[in-house]
Amino acid sequence: MRVLWTLPYLPWPTTSGSKARQYHLLRGLAERGHRITLLVHSKVPLGEAARQALEPLLERLIVLPRRPLRSPLNLLAALYVGYPMRASTNGLAPHLRHCFETLLREQWDVIQIEHSYSFQPFEKALQASGLPFMVSEHHVESDTGAVCQDRLPLWLRPFNSFDRWRYRRWESRVLRQASEVVAVNPRDAEQIRQFTGRPAEVVINGVDYEYYQHISACPHSQRLLLVGNFEYGANLEALEWALEEILPQVWLSNPAVRLAVVGHALPTQWKLRWNDPRIEWIGYLPDLRELQRHSALFFAPLRHAGGCKIKLLEAMAAGLPVVTTTQGAAGLAVRNGEHYLGGDDTDTLALIITRLLSHPTRMQQLSDAARQFVREQHDWSRAAAQLESVYARLAAQAPLGNDRVARGLLPSAE
Repeated sequence: MRVLWTLPYLPWPTTSGSKARQYHLLRGLAERGHRITLLVHSKVPLGEAARQALEPLLERLIVLPRRPLRSPLNLLAALYVGYPMRASTNGLAPHLRHCFETLLREQWDVIQIEHSYSFQPFEKALQASGLPFMVSEHHVESDTGAVCQDRLPLWLRPFNSFDRWRYRRWESRVLRQASEVVAVNPRDAEQIRQFTGRPAEVVINGVDYEYYQHISACPHSQRLLLVGNFEYGANLEALEWALEEILPQVWLSNPAVRLAVVGHALPTQWKLRWNDPRIEWIGYLPDLRELQRHSALFFAPLRHAGGCKIKLLEAMAAGLPVVTTTQGAAGLAVRNGEHYLGGDDTDTLALIITRLLSHPTRMQQLSDAARQFVREQHDWSRAAAQLESVYARLAAQAPLGNDRVARGLLPSAE
């Protein structure tokens, strides 16, 4: 099929779960023979490394620049009731709208819009064309504002609440227009159904199991591995909780425990705030396998659900026992005590870590069960097949789509 796929960021390097999802799905669909034009509205220029990673997967790569976040237009748009901030900072882009309108003159089997917040430049063109399209959501975006509410100055909190209200209205407006809606897990799909009144199809997040299958944890290293994209407020809050409350309790029982902090946009001032030699401030790593091989546990003390959970799946694939919270495991069909160990308060998490580090046999049990779960349920090939089934239904709705099905050129959506 010919696919027009839009993105509000370059999916390489894979510095976040969303980018990793995009890259691996692009790769999986390209391997299945689909011809993809990727239209990217990017805040960073297209570098040579990204070009070399993406162009072999695509029929065409189009990258248009996004205006700076502190642009006067963004400041003015923040006062407009109709668009929430994320929709206006990623929209109101005439050059992107014109490019999209030009592309719509071509024949497409699938039009895929990634994220409701990127939809504004495409809305009028899609309404005028009457073409079917899909929207893929990686979170319930209207809930993400709650993550940072308590971190904001008091005077900004009313505006944040107002913007969350705007986003729920915007999200409903966008998803009700789409012919197909995709969520990353059943929990988000059900939430979308509740506030839009329409179903959402689940296309899971995955992991390249073979890439990690030869990695094993090092139980005696006493190193905890915490990974996240620190542009996301939930990851910042998780790290603060770990360093302020959980790790001090662990160190009372086991002073040898270390914490390796890995991820994009790690605040540099935090190294001064928590100046402890047992904390390893590593930052972004394109390949985690060597660090995974020298770590004992993967630690994800998340207090808010949502997100792609790809780093957690990768840790499971690499054989690292996982310690997390109910919210950290939300959206995955994993069981506490079988695939991971979890708790939702400081004392419980500190006790789990302390006990688990002294029981290598229990660590191996968790590792084996989680690896089997990932291998059976979350390989990227399965995710690509799920997305392909959405494509089949969408293509059947396109002009001449039913004729394509009748002639056997497309699989039936039934």
